[in-house]
Amino acid sequence: MKLKLDDAGHVVVKDGHPVYVHDDGKEIPFDAPNTVKNISRLNGEAKSHRERAEAAEAKFKPYEAITDPAAAIAALETVGKLDAKKLIDAGAVDQVKLEAQRAFDAKLKSIEDGFKPIIQERDTLKSALVNEKIGGSFSRSKLIADRLAIPADLVQAKFGHAFKLEGDAIVAYGQDGKQIYSRTKPGNIAEFDEALEILIDSYPHRDSIMKGSGASGGGAGGGGAGGKRTVTRAQFNSMDPAAQAATAKAATAGTAVIVD
Repeated sequence: MKLKLDDAGHVVVKDGHPVYVHDDGKEIPFDAPNTVKNISRLNGEAKSHRERAEAAEAKFKPYEAITDPAAAIAALETVGKLDAKKLIDAGAVDQVKLEAQRAFDAKLKSIEDGFKPIIQERDTLKSALVNEKIGGSFSRSKLIADRLAIPADLVQAKFGHAFKLEGDAIVAYGQDGKQIYSRTKPGNIAEFDEALEILIDSYPHRDSIMKGSGASGGGAGGGGAGGKRTVTRAQFNSMDPAAQAATAKAATAGTAVIVD
């Protein structure tokens, strides 16, 4: 990426931040103070991870001579039986252990059965929360309302799988399975509309779901009469089923027109 310069060769500034032009042509203000803060946070997290690893290594160092953990466990069980044999023979010890295990398993099953309704209710409430948070974000999205030619429910049907509720935050994941980070706030997870815009920008049939802007040629869906988005039959046939359904619904609603 490179700095954006005006005609006089001066750096273009937006909201107090210099503007950079990325390789894909996007113009993004660079928030340097926020970036420095996030670098400091990430360095702190890396130090914490290193210290935990060193502590774990020190904890298990006394046992590094044990090359066969299974054999060591078997040896401890044998010693335990030898101690118990002072009271009863080894066969009786095994029987006592078996009966104790049966009693424990029965008690555990009883507890699990008692908690099943609570777990089911928890899962139901969690599902409802996810639907409200993510579904509500689609229905309230300014990006969808202002720039897309299809309703929020169809946008969610196509892109909803990319969003997950993690704690109280909605996090989006790209096709590579990695979290989508903000381009305006480096180091931060992208907020809903920015993440959705990034997903839409990489969608092969992006032009078919955007509102008409008067574009023509190059496969773009152009603006038709009355501001309707125009899609040719060839473009419609090349879309995937989800995009075809969205375009057909837009045509029924009168916001798009399919022409031969």
